[in-house]
Amino acid sequence: MSKIKVLVLPSDRTGVSKFRSVEPHMKLQELYNDDFHIDIVPAGTLDFDWNDDSIKNYQIVHFHRTLPKLKGNTVQQVYLEECFEILDRLKSLGIITVMDLDDYWAPTKEHPAYHLITKENLGHKIKENLKRVDYVTTTTPIFAKEISKLNKNVVVLPNAIDPSEKQFTPKPEKTDKKLRFGWLGGSSHFHDLKLMGQNVLSFLKTHKDETQFVLCGFDTRGNITEIDRNTGQQRTRKIKPEESIWSKYESMFTSDLSIIDENYKNTLKKYDRDLEESLNTNNDVYRRVWTKPITTFASNYNLFDVSMAPLMDHMFNKCKSQLKVIEAGFHKKALIAQDFGPYQIDCVNVIERGGTINEKGNAILVEKHKNHKDWQKGMKKLLENPELFDLLSQNLYDTVKDKYHIDTVTNTRADFYKSLVNENMKEVKQLIEETNAI
Repeated sequence: MSKIKVLVLPSDRTGVSKFRSVEPHMKLQELYNDDFHIDIVPAGTLDFDWNDDSIKNYQIVHFHRTLPKLKGNTVQQVYLEECFEILDRLKSLGIITVMDLDDYWAPTKEHPAYHLITKENLGHKIKENLKRVDYVTTTTPIFAKEISKLNKNVVVLPNAIDPSEKQFTPKPEKTDKKLRFGWLGGSSHFHDLKLMGQNVLSFLKTHKDETQFVLCGFDTRGNITEIDRNTGQQRTRKIKPEESIWSKYESMFTSDLSIIDENYKNTLKKYDRDLEESLNTNNDVYRRVWTKPITTFASNYNLFDVSMAPLMDHMFNKCKSQLKVIEAGFHKKALIAQDFGPYQIDCVNVIERGGTINEKGNAILVEKHKNHKDWQKGMKKLLENPELFDLLSQNLYDTVKDKYHIDTVTNTRADFYKSLVNENMKEVKQLIEETNAI
């Protein structure tokens, strides 16, 4: 039997495509080399042409969100009629289209990309794509349920970890602190972090000598647009470090750096990455850790013991992946997380009503009506009960180590693609049902 030929079209070179397009298909080629031939066309490739006769050789085209098209001298992501034209051609050639989607199409107004997405009507365009493609892959059963309102053919292929990748190899940094708490993420989480901000600050003030909070991902890059009130003229300039969202994060957890040693505070105010990274800051009450590329970011889990994962209650967050749970588990961290959405898929609260410890628990979960107190309570519980940390970290690791191992998810992907090409609709339907089950 000839190999199944799959064309993979990542949407970028450095971001979401690593987890959703590139690495999954590289692993598919590695584990199933006798069954599949994978071609990955990097985003922005100029010599890619949909009218090329070689397109006819593929059985499956996988893409993230939408399709690329060469327009003039640049490759652009196209939607609506331009995208439909490509999809129609693929269908006429008997090629199966698989669209991957990992984010809900309508972010809240607080999201940094809200105005751009609204202006470009991107939510509508994504939904139209969902209606047109043959199949959709996504990250969780929760999101799959929403997508299935537009396209019933949704298979859940969760984000997966390759534990042989260096950044996912646990190598905890040594410290004199009894317990370190940390958060790792991006610039769109201000309102999520506010849920635990005052709790973390109060805890740090009370336990300065024993604990540390590590903020990972610090970044001062970006621009700001100013409008002259008198003339209406707009001017764009580089953002000042103290104006960045990361400085706001930092201020939230440190009360404008007031809980920090004076010498270290003065260093932080310089926003000098090289200087900071030359110092030993692993025993201060707070630690700033600068941004890293997607290929090394997860190594930051080695800088703390307990991962924190607050999450606002709305649809965009509800449809997020549980990647923070998965990453923390592979790094053998304890987890304090919001009792909401993606974190309810795998997390079992170790603290039952009445305070009883559930030996099968793998996280401390915080209900939204207890945000004002339970983040701090969870931190205190772990600080005072080292054996609870050991229980949580081991149970979480046991929860994710097989289920979210890249080999496991690749096996499901291989079965899915083979069933599609072999037109075994019974197996495809069974995969849809199995992967959508929580």
